Amino acid sequence: MTKPKSNVDIAYARLHKMAVNFEFKPEERLNESALSIRLSISRTPLREALNRLVAEGLLTFKNGRGFFCRALSPARIHDLYEARAAVESEALLRAISRATDGKIASVVTYLDQTEADYDTCENLTELLEVDVEFHRRLAELSNNGELLRMLENLNDRIRYVRLINLQLLRADKSPPATRLSAHRTIMNHVARRDSDAAIAALRAHIEQRGEEITEAVRIAYSQLYVPSV
Repeated sequence: MTKPKSNVDIAYARLHKMAVNFEFKPEERLNESALSIRLSISRTPLREALNRLVAEGLLTFKNGRGFFCRALSPARIHDLYEARAAVESEALLRAISRATDGKIASVVTYLDQTEADYDTCENLTELLEVDVEFHRRLAELSNNGELLRMLENLNDRIRYVRLINLQLLRADKSPPATRLSAHRTIMNHVARRDSDAAIAALRAHIEQRGEEITEAVRIAYSQLYVPSV
């Protein structure tokens, strides 16, 4: 029997989505009273949920001032991309040594199923989910739950900027066949159990996106602060 979700869990789920998507403006102070009314929840479970998000790096807390949305800056996002590259590289190294041929083949199958529709899909959220899921499945091959947990947290913290990156890619007029070739290259190396080549391809793929951080953050701010009509 499934255990009913607590008020803390319900509040956390809603606040998590809001924080990931920057429904709170960068470095904005959160109004706990307003959130309590908006979420129909008392202050105690609300604070527990907020503290959980602080621990995950999605919010910050300042003594005597309260809870704030995390900052959004090129330097901070660059740090997160570096951390993502480190976590994914370690997971990939473990995956190559631990995963069965069948498990690797299942990730290749996922790529086969999603790659063809990638360039025709206009929904950026769906496109991001395809990319995130590919990297999640790849990391899952490591059979290390802690590495996977760290990757999921990092993905939450850079999700908004990755959506902006997809906008930049959509504006790029390069031939469509180049768009997901990095994933195919990585899997070809994984299938051959070539650790050095696979990690080099993975890092090049992640670092290429990292080079676009400054422009992505600029666009993010323009979208977050655009006047509503």
